[in-house]
Amino acid sequence: MALRRGFGLVIGLIVIAFAVSAAGLGALWLFTSRQPSVSRDSTLMLRLDTDLNETAPDDVFRQVLSGRRAPSLATIVDNLRKAKVDDRIRAVVISPSGLQAPHWGKVQEVRDAILDYRRSGKPAIAYLEFADDRMYYLASACDRIYLMPSSGIDLNGLASYALFLRGSLDKAGAYPDFVHIGQYKTAAHQYTEYGFTPAHREMAASLNRDLYEQLVRGIADGRKKSPEEVRALIDKGPFLAGDAVKAGLIDGLAYLDQLDDKEKLPRENGDWVETREYAGVSASKLGLNKGPRIGVIYASGIIMSGESAFDPFSGQILGSETLIRHIRAARDDKSLRAIVVRVDSPGGSAVASDAIWRELVITRDQNPKRPLVVSMSDLAASGGYYIAMAAPHIVAQPATLTGSIGIVAGKLVTGGTYAKLGANIESVSEGRNAEIYSPARPFNESERAALIASLSSFYDQFVEKAARARNMTPERLETIAQGRVWTGSQAKEVGLVDELGGLDRAIAIAKEQAGIPEDSGVQVVVYPARRSVYEMLAEAFQLETRGDLIAAALLPADERRALGLITAPMRLFRRAEPLALMPYGWLR
Repeated sequence: MALRRGFGLVIGLIVIAFAVSAAGLGALWLFTSRQPSVSRDSTLMLRLDTDLNETAPDDVFRQVLSGRRAPSLATIVDNLRKAKVDDRIRAVVISPSGLQAPHWGKVQEVRDAILDYRRSGKPAIAYLEFADDRMYYLASACDRIYLMPSSGIDLNGLASYALFLRGSLDKAGAYPDFVHIGQYKTAAHQYTEYGFTPAHREMAASLNRDLYEQLVRGIADGRKKSPEEVRALIDKGPFLAGDAVKAGLIDGLAYLDQLDDKEKLPRENGDWVETREYAGVSASKLGLNKGPRIGVIYASGIIMSGESAFDPFSGQILGSETLIRHIRAARDDKSLRAIVVRVDSPGGSAVASDAIWRELVITRDQNPKRPLVVSMSDLAASGGYYIAMAAPHIVAQPATLTGSIGIVAGKLVTGGTYAKLGANIESVSEGRNAEIYSPARPFNESERAALIASLSSFYDQFVEKAARARNMTPERLETIAQGRVWTGSQAKEVGLVDELGGLDRAIAIAKEQAGIPEDSGVQVVVYPARRSVYEMLAEAFQLETRGDLIAAALLPADERRALGLITAPMRLFRRAEPLALMPYGWLR
């Protein structure tokens, strides 16, 4: 009897748990599917408190628990696209003061979206609590700019930095033993060098100079000044609020609550719509995202073999097996009139990059009447460019970091570090090169020769494939390879990309090549698709307690990204694995 009662109690608890889960799923579905109420003559408040991830992560509960619900690049651009045609939206206020974008390509994507919205004739007003170069660059796309009276504009030029750890490794008794193909393939320099090599400095200066000129031209166009005037103003920066007004960098000083009076914007309850709320407005109900279907495959993150994942320090990991499944799913969907691949990757595993490239080539050749176009985001370098070159047409932002056609491999020899601690590593082995990956000693002559042969073979294939893709001779391609990183505008000049623009431009090209009328809308089918509510809820209960997540959470975003990129070759890949990975550096 007691056993029967116990069994009944267990069944009852299971039923209750199931009912609670079902109720939770229903509530979550209602919450996520509810359309927000937008009144007429509303103002869209677009807060750019974000690091501009390509798409929003679908682990909703983890975002809420961590306090991070930053809008994605797709959300921001979609909101501006909707506001352009939504007759309930009278104006858009852009507030970029929380922007944390580490690069410039996505910033240009948002700027292009602001300029496109303004073609509706509705005003775009920038409100700055504070502004650095990226924030002000975005604000300069707006009709008018207001700054908080007690603040300033930190506009004083661009500087790029590279961190070299060789001295630290020497003190630790570690030796970086790396081989690279290409004089500009500097990804391992953070370990092997004490400072810039001449080629590394030349490349860094060229990138910095071109990005600076893009900043100057953008501000000059937005503020109706000559480039010479803008350069002179930048040399006088940073600016206090009053000085920014006198210099014509902004149109006035105001607190946010004063903005409605200055711009005659309605400020009653419900008349200002926030970014996240407006994201719930259906694009299709506004006449958007309808028509022939075009697939957009997102390829974001450091490229590795296996399944996609998330690394607390390096961010999104692009697994070759996961991406290949998405490519095949898009290829098998006969309703798609065209496929666009959106690349945002610094590269990674050479083998994984080649596997992805092959799958895209199959997709391209299987149905020549269905166009394949690549859109480059912040990064499409090394392995990122390798997968991009499968497409006959490549579109990049002027600031996209691309190219880096080269390869590197090596290992960090830590035998000396162990010796300093009184430890000793000994080994036994059979086979001439059995100890090629030994952590205790550098490569010997035989091992180094084998590694160089492997890297040279892959580099030659990289150059030959890129040459065929870009309709060049291998000799011509070699002059712009050598591991060199280019901005998108430079890459267009040397023939590595076809056109400058963002994802919208790539979709427009895909439409044209697919024979879809220019005035026709399209339905964008995204790969990977958002997971179901059930999948999100199930994962939310699998709480992570790993130390790396805790450590990453304690670091500011910039430091976390820097640490991730510096340590990625040692943490994420096999020792001496051939890497098609761009060099690390950052701009301020």
